[in-house]
Amino acid sequence: MKFVKALLSLAVTIFLCYALNRNWGSIPAFGSFLSPFTGFWVNGETPISETNSESTLQIPGLLDEVSVQYDELGIPHIFANNDHDLYMAQGYVTAQDRLWQMEFQTHYAAGRLTEIVGEKALESDRYNRRMGSVYGAEKSLAGMMEDPKSKVSLEAYSDGVNAYISQLKPRDFPVEYKLLGYAPEAWSPIKSALFLKNMSFVLASGTDDLRMTNILRKYGREVAENLFPNYPFEESPIIPTGTPRDFTPLPLPKAPADFMGRGSVKASEERDKGIGSNNWAIGGAKSATGLPILANDPHLTLSLPSIWYQAQLVGPDVNVYGATMPGTPNVISGFNRDVAWGVTNVGADVVDWYEVKFKDAKMNEYWHDGQWKKITKRIETFKIKGGKDIQDTVLFTHHGPIVYLDNQKPFKENIPTGHALRWIAHDKSQELTTFYQLNRAKNYDDYVKALSFYAAPAQNFVFASNQNDIALWVNGKFPLKAHEQGKYTLDGTDKNADWQGFIPHAHNPHVKNPVRGFVSSANQSSTDPNYPYYINWEFAPSERGRRINQRLTVMEKATVDSLRTLQNDNYNLKAQGILDNLISLVKTPTAKQAEAIKVLKAWNKKNDPAEIAPTIFETWSKLLYGAIWKDDFAYDENIPMKYPSLDRTIELIRKDPTSKWFDDISTKNKVETLDELVSATLSASLDSLTIWRKAPMGAEWAWAKQKSTSIRHLLDRDGALKALSSVDVNIGGGTGIVNATTERTGPSWRMVIQLGKNNSVKGYGVIPGGQSGNPGSPHYADMIETWREGKLNDLLFLQAKTDKSDRIKKVVKLTK
Repeated sequence: MKFVKALLSLAVTIFLCYALNRNWGSIPAFGSFLSPFTGFWVNGETPISETNSESTLQIPGLLDEVSVQYDELGIPHIFANNDHDLYMAQGYVTAQDRLWQMEFQTHYAAGRLTEIVGEKALESDRYNRRMGSVYGAEKSLAGMMEDPKSKVSLEAYSDGVNAYISQLKPRDFPVEYKLLGYAPEAWSPIKSALFLKNMSFVLASGTDDLRMTNILRKYGREVAENLFPNYPFEESPIIPTGTPRDFTPLPLPKAPADFMGRGSVKASEERDKGIGSNNWAIGGAKSATGLPILANDPHLTLSLPSIWYQAQLVGPDVNVYGATMPGTPNVISGFNRDVAWGVTNVGADVVDWYEVKFKDAKMNEYWHDGQWKKITKRIETFKIKGGKDIQDTVLFTHHGPIVYLDNQKPFKENIPTGHALRWIAHDKSQELTTFYQLNRAKNYDDYVKALSFYAAPAQNFVFASNQNDIALWVNGKFPLKAHEQGKYTLDGTDKNADWQGFIPHAHNPHVKNPVRGFVSSANQSSTDPNYPYYINWEFAPSERGRRINQRLTVMEKATVDSLRTLQNDNYNLKAQGILDNLISLVKTPTAKQAEAIKVLKAWNKKNDPAEIAPTIFETWSKLLYGAIWKDDFAYDENIPMKYPSLDRTIELIRKDPTSKWFDDISTKNKVETLDELVSATLSASLDSLTIWRKAPMGAEWAWAKQKSTSIRHLLDRDGALKALSSVDVNIGGGTGIVNATTERTGPSWRMVIQLGKNNSVKGYGVIPGGQSGNPGSPHYADMIETWREGKLNDLLFLQAKTDKSDRIKKVVKLTK
């Protein structure tokens, strides 16, 4: 019997060893992940502040010696004698901290997640490739490689990443490789292009054309234009009203004929309106130092590892510090001795959909400009982990890819079927040249020259210099179109609907040293309606931009701390604009409503973490918004339509309280009024919050608890990897707040730069995470608390590698 038990134990052991050390379809081999010799146990790291070490590392391919000095936060300060070595070292140190993140995100952009997780990622991969992410990256790479300096930086960066990868053994792999059961592959410049293209995907691939066309078909042009106006009710545009024009505009193309189009798919949720970014700069007249101060806080998805990686890059003609993107060379948002710059998203209309008319079922030709034209085909191959390869054929017109045919179901449900996509991200571009030159800029002219190379995603580039110049350019490659061309889907057979060239760069909206003493942007309307060209008909809601401009207007003798506190401003301008109206419409409040109204009336309108009022107001206003519009614009799940904007809704409540739109058409023999909707949704909000918070009105209703901001690991989609995430961060803010911190989005990099003469520039910044992408590192999330508290770290800006600082804790000499 003992012998049988021994054999059984041995068999079980052998089976477990076998089972844990092989892949089962898309399920990775967990044996290596759990192994005490090669698994996640060996990924622990010591804080850099405890190392105080100097070492030498040989990196084949370097042309000369490079010094990398790490400060107490693990931020590298790289000193090189030429561009090649500078960017090779940048690639090496970034990969050392962020290799898995770099590769995972480029796999996503390339539509290659099936190679990591199997067939369950196929539709996501298929969507990315059909949208042309790889096609666009190939075009962008071709453009970037035409600039010799960009070519050197891209190739050297790749060499640096590969130099790091070549030194790795399986036990050294980042923990995510072990968890998912795959190994890093060689880096190449196309991956850097894919990373940049992914930012266009995130920031400039949104589209409401199908929803708007459905509204046009359902309600007609008069209603569509009334409820979806081309300029908001309240606005404070990025380029101040009255800014002199320094160009003679080109004539606009002829507007294409009205086109109702086709296309109906299952409805999907509205795009996230909470995501946004801020930047501004004050001139010397408003600054305590007499020189400009610049601030930037791009708001993106909050994630671990952090989106940004801090670095200082020093070479023969450059000394720059700021936020880099893991996967690409140069600093994206930062400063040097003379200038500083930062970015926010424009939200330009650079995505148009053209209905395609095929000649026959073979789909080899399409009708355009009075003739049949040839369809081109691109074969995409998907390698499936644990399965066989799958091929997909994407059809292209001269506009771009036909993302989904009429008999196919779109992955994203706002994509019209049978339509070709025209997207600026598919064009050849030279974004790296922009950042290469910005990193070395010395004055306003250098800044403008650098921006002339930039195409996508369109960004508002704020600028300040120690020559006391401040400026802002709404920058990108904007198609030359008729007004509103692209608000609705377009007729692919009509040549007048094609893009007719591009707005000259010098005609892009811009301002230098305005009379008001500051420049700013928060994704709101780029200009007033007098701007002669069409950029878009709808931008982000105006509340953040208006609040920023209110505070900057009255600011005097401002300091770095003045701008830091503005970045953390929690004032709710939406509540200021509408709360009193809503309260006045609750004619005979119940006891529960009266209690809530008392809290709301005492509120200082700030979405601070411990406040109860913002929880009530935000829930109430959201339910009311849905109650007003859902019956009219979500009446059929097969015909997606967007809701009118918050701005238009507030205008309606204030100025037209008897509007027909307040009636719920889904109820029979009853006409609802605005005050009935307001009262009913307040009661529903209070009842819902009691259930959600599992407590009556009180401390459990605190705004931070209800909002529940979480900074999640890139793989933590459903809480399964909660240990690698930072959840329920106690922070205020919200949608439409300057501190636009929502459940999953927020300031991904906060920076304030005080310009100075004679190398006296001072920088301050923080990311919501840490430098390392390794969960076993003390520097994985060591900046989150600083970020949560609204504080900034003093950025160590070294002038030379011989500078002495007690903040430098580790020095690595890279030799060839």
